Amino acid sequence: MLQTTKTTVDSIQILYEDNHLFIVNKRAGDLVQGDQTGDAPLSELIKDFIKKRDHKPGAVYLGVPHRLDRPTTGIVVFAKTSKALTRLNKMFAEKESQKTYWAIVKNKPQKKSASLIHFLVRNPKQNKSYAHDKEVKDSKKASLDYQLIKSFDRFYLLEIDLHTGRHHQIRAQLSKIGCPIKGDLKYGFPRSNQDNSIHLHARKLVFMHPVKKEQLTIVAPAPTHDPLWRLCD
Repeated sequence: MLQTTKTTVDSIQILYEDNHLFIVNKRAGDLVQGDQTGDAPLSELIKDFIKKRDHKPGAVYLGVPHRLDRPTTGIVVFAKTSKALTRLNKMFAEKESQKTYWAIVKNKPQKKSASLIHFLVRNPKQNKSYAHDKEVKDSKKASLDYQLIKSFDRFYLLEIDLHTGRHHQIRAQLSKIGCPIKGDLKYGFPRSNQDNSIHLHARKLVFMHPVKKEQLTIVAPAPTHDPLWRLCD
């Protein structure tokens, strides 16, 4: 099994790097890839970082095989070669990885652990997905397992194994069962976090290295600046 590393350089926390992969622990507020806001995305910041660190005279290649929502923290994988990107795209599309998330929610779920299946309908204008108990027009099936792993005074930490990768899936499904994520105004939490983050963290990723063909396990520490997250690690 390949070992992960953790290095912090400026604002980029590197969890693993080799000739093919660059894996980071994303901060809340960082864009993974450029959007209509025009803000500098993480992909460009990493390109600049690699260019300066390695004294590269030309352009730096960095592919983006998956994304995380802007207010979410945790693991993001980038590809440093086109071969790695092609294989990662195929792997994520075919669900050949294990993704585990942490979510801090307002209400205690009725069951300590359960499988959730909903049918999500995305509204692009609102940038929001709506969860339905039964299949409806234009819906896509969404599936996850959750487990309650820690209780605080007013909040609850859930560990989530994601089986499908729908738009805002975890946020929509947890909201549907009455457990909105802390800070997530869009999905029913009553107030935002001070830094506009939400308490959703891409905690662990297990997958086959696209070139070395060895299993790689990445674990991202929870954000250290937040006192509630510090109680989780």
